[in-house]
Amino acid sequence: MNALPALSLSLSLSLLVLFGGQVLAAECPTLLQHELPKLRSKETIDLCQRFAGKPLVIVNTASHCGFTPQFKGLEALYKRYQDQGLEVLGVPSDDFKQEAATSEETATVCYVNYGVTFAMTQPQHVTGDKATPLYKELIAQSGQSPRWNFYKYVVDRQGKVIAHFSSLTKPDDPDLLKAVEQALDSKP
Repeated sequence: MNALPALSLSLSLSLLVLFGGQVLAAECPTLLQHELPKLRSKETIDLCQRFAGKPLVIVNTASHCGFTPQFKGLEALYKRYQDQGLEVLGVPSDDFKQEAATSEETATVCYVNYGVTFAMTQPQHVTGDKATPLYKELIAQSGQSPRWNFYKYVVDRQGKVIAHFSSLTKPDDPDLLKAVEQALDSKP
């Protein structure tokens, strides 16, 4: 018998025990291979570290938009499914000329006015040539660029976009909830 396969199996089992029985992903999905600056912080959000293996709703936001009250529904969605692993990432953007002039004002709208507890980034470009690499990948996978603020992408545990929804789709819309539940049921 060749000793190498037995050693490899032993090492793999040891690593599983060492990491609490969790299987670690060999590679982070392309979608998540980015870091974005965190809102009201000097820190960054390492998307792989924070979201790999988790279902995710990514939404571009704006502080002064008719859809801004959707923050309340997004927070409710996050709270409803958080214990099942759902993450929400808000990405403020002024691409549609409705974001606050400063990050502090953006943070006040999110955290004070709407009580947001899910992850929020500093304002980013989400459309066109200047779009952040995260959004370029969302657009490539879905075939759809955000047409306005509060455009929503649902991403499964493998980092694949499984659905996208217009700004008109509220966070409690049955079709959006169905996509979120599908993402929750996906295998890492």
